Amino acid sequence: MEHTEDNSPAMDDVIESPRTNSASEKTEDIRPFLAPCRKVGLDAPMRWLKLGWQDFRNIPRLSFGYGLVMTLISILIISIAWSAHSFVLAIALIGGFFFIGPAIAIGLYSMSRQLENGIKPLLMRCVREGRKNFSNEMILAFIFLIIFLIWARSASMVHIFFPSFGQATAADLTMFLSIGSAVGAVFATVVFCVGAFSIPMMMDRDVDAVTAVITSVCAVLRNKTTMLIWGLLVVASVLIGILAGFIGLAVTLPVIGHATWHAYREVIDADAWERNPGVNKD
Repeated sequence: MEHTEDNSPAMDDVIESPRTNSASEKTEDIRPFLAPCRKVGLDAPMRWLKLGWQDFRNIPRLSFGYGLVMTLISILIISIAWSAHSFVLAIALIGGFFFIGPAIAIGLYSMSRQLENGIKPLLMRCVREGRKNFSNEMILAFIFLIIFLIWARSASMVHIFFPSFGQATAADLTMFLSIGSAVGAVFATVVFCVGAFSIPMMMDRDVDAVTAVITSVCAVLRNKTTMLIWGLLVVASVLIGILAGFIGLAVTLPVIGHATWHAYREVIDADAWERNPGVNKD
């Protein structure tokens, strides 16, 4: 009897252990399907741009260097389209650059994240942070690729409305530009909703691509007017960079990237997901 009584607590411990593990597993599984998003005012986009400019000024060489690489990529794309003498190819390549822009800017999000954590941003540290959620980032990149391929096919189909040289009238050209702009706006809106907050969220938190995308779309829909203003400011910044002889893109693109990080931090409440490591002062 004494032997039985001595072993009873041990048996209880064995029985309780799986229950404890089961409870912890349930705790891990009760995270929300998407992160809560805050509603922000119409003045938020200008505030994000100011914060983005402040980040640029804090690390001007690193930000400008990153922006210069992005600018050179855009010039290369336009040069390829120009040498091919294809209007459709030019539109498709330039549009593709805008599609992959959010993914390219992941290094800028990392720089702003490091500044926020009070450490000096380094390029290699940005690379390490970008790899923390690499598999889900590739899933999102694949989603962007699918959207781009569909958009490129649509652009090719819209080209049938392009008036023949020598027979073009103002009405024909207006119809072509209107149809092309409408189709492009649809795809641009989809990409904007998907990528507005998803990539910085995946860089910052241990979250899957589906959750990040749904969160981004919901956040944009909840702040429609504010995000419309933000989108117009992004387009205006890019146009200013182009009009400044393209070299202006080396400034405007990094500022937009840094500003996007601050937009994510203000709009998305991702505290339910563990923060990705990578901000050590090494």
